[in-house]
Amino acid sequence: MFLKFLGFSLGAAAIQMASFAVMNELTNWSPWFSYIIAVILSVIYNFTINRRFTFRSVNNIPKAMSFVVLFYALFIPYSAWLMYAMTGATLIDDFGGWYVYAVLFFIMVQNFILEFLWWRFFIFRDSINTRPKKVKQKE
Repeated sequence: MFLKFLGFSLGAAAIQMASFAVMNELTNWSPWFSYIIAVILSVIYNFTINRRFTFRSVNNIPKAMSFVVLFYALFIPYSAWLMYAMTGATLIDDFGGWYVYAVLFFIMVQNFILEFLWWRFFIFRDSINTRPKKVKQKE
């Protein structure tokens, strides 16, 4: 289960890194806005794929997603603080330089570990493998 989560999360990481880089480098949007949009895109992908294929859950989607929102209501301010602590950049500064992407990668690794634990042992704890397997229809 962990390896499946890792594989799908690498896709989510690519979405987050690429979308953040595009918005940060090619727009005049604030880095904070770019970061939030990148995280939202990544989370939507990651939640959808992992709920269906990793945890195979038929859990109540609005309820499960509200717990994901709760996680990110705590994680995003923490990650913003960590970005500032490690780079000296504030949310309104220009996130320039390669080190910002290194710090973003470090934050994403923390996010991956905490997210797996939150999803596995809290959100999907009682609904893992509740999704019925497809039965092939005879023709």
